[in-house]
Amino acid sequence: MPTGLSRRNLLVTGLAATWAKAHAITPPMQVRSRPLLFPRDFGSHPDFSIEWWYLTGRLQSDALAQVLGFQITFFRSRVASTQSMKSAFAAKQLLFAHATVTDVAKKKLWHDQRVARGGFGLAQASETDTAVHIHDWSLARLAEQYKTTARGDDFQFELTLRETQPLLLQGQAGLSRKGPDAAQTSHYYSLPHLRAQGSVMLQGQRHDVQGTAWLDHEWSDSLLHPQAVGWDWIGMNLLDGSALTAFRLRASNSDSLWDGGSWRSQGGSVQDFSQGSVSFEPLRHWLSPLTKTRYPVEWRVQTPAGRFTVKAIIYNQELDSRQSTGAIYWEGLSELMDEQGNTVGHGYLEMTGYASPLRL
Repeated sequence: MPTGLSRRNLLVTGLAATWAKAHAITPPMQVRSRPLLFPRDFGSHPDFSIEWWYLTGRLQSDALAQVLGFQITFFRSRVASTQSMKSAFAAKQLLFAHATVTDVAKKKLWHDQRVARGGFGLAQASETDTAVHIHDWSLARLAEQYKTTARGDDFQFELTLRETQPLLLQGQAGLSRKGPDAAQTSHYYSLPHLRAQGSVMLQGQRHDVQGTAWLDHEWSDSLLHPQAVGWDWIGMNLLDGSALTAFRLRASNSDSLWDGGSWRSQGGSVQDFSQGSVSFEPLRHWLSPLTKTRYPVEWRVQTPAGRFTVKAIIYNQELDSRQSTGAIYWEGLSELMDEQGNTVGHGYLEMTGYASPLRL
């Protein structure tokens, strides 16, 4: 990475600073709750402070039986201080994106990031359905399938994802509590067990792939309690067709401020996890050679649906997004095991706030 400040670096730094400043001064709002309506709520909600579409999956190369993980996340952020400005150049909505590919065989994480103000055809998030893009990165829904593409310096992927199960409304009918204050609530739904197919390019070598993916879409006005420094979260596709979500919001002393999640069985019944019913116990840690941050990479997770072990497939899946959202965090392909040590599922583990407190 060049040490000088290029025009792009200055733009990125400026937009990230604008995002941080806007959200540091925006007071919490009352919860705005209504029944979710589709396809409208597949789209963007620009009157809410923050929103993201989060797509992850486990892929396998058709030819080499090579296991790959992928992730692409689009963030939208409303800048409260610019909403009354008349200029078309006012940064009223900021869009960010992160993309990664995990090469399990080589124990390598490829990642890149994008940032832009909304508008002018360069970056946009549709309000009518899922259709978000930043330059040549995109995620779009058409009928019951999604298409996504991302290109970094040494990787790119183009994937089609087809629904195999109904969407899952998290929390109470899509309203998911995230803290002790009622305002710390998000609108949140998931699409587990998406069937993925397409191609991944690594350093010029193309891999035709297929696998299973998971999509989260979440939007909120106020997400983190003032004492929260970050969260630990898992979204796991089980081999039998079940789906497990579990999370906790974490204080600076590593105690849980809030926890929750859900279990959808193979038959389709849904169990929402109440506060206090989920626990994360770290079993093994990894020290990042880049940032010197210490992350738990193996957990024992207790839920009302059972006790599981979550283990990172490779340890080095840390993302440095200081050129976009400003955060350093860990997010990567992981496996889910039952109490007998049998692998029962795969998915993604996300851990924020270990390098420094997360601010949204």
